[in-house]
Amino acid sequence: MWWSLWWVWLVAAILLAILEVVAPAQIFLGFAIGAAGVGLALLLGIPGLGGSAPAMLLLFAVVSLVAWLVIRRAVGVREGQVKVFEHDINDD
Repeated sequence: MWWSLWWVWLVAAILLAILEVVAPAQIFLGFAIGAAGVGLALLLGIPGLGGSAPAMLLLFAVVSLVAWLVIRRAVGVREGQVKVFEHDINDD
């Protein structure tokens, strides 16, 4: 099937990376890295993946989560990104 083709995963990784540029939220980049990881694993012929959709989806999920955690740790939340209001204009 199509999910066992390495180039499909790499095309998905490129599309997700482009989506990250259009809508920067740091989550699509993690998914792009996960898709690229599965594509490279299929290209290199890692045993255990050969056409098994559950194994590929599990690898995609694990690599995406690890990539997102590393990106979040490296970039983090910028100071002042979240606005917190402690005074209401209706208060005296």
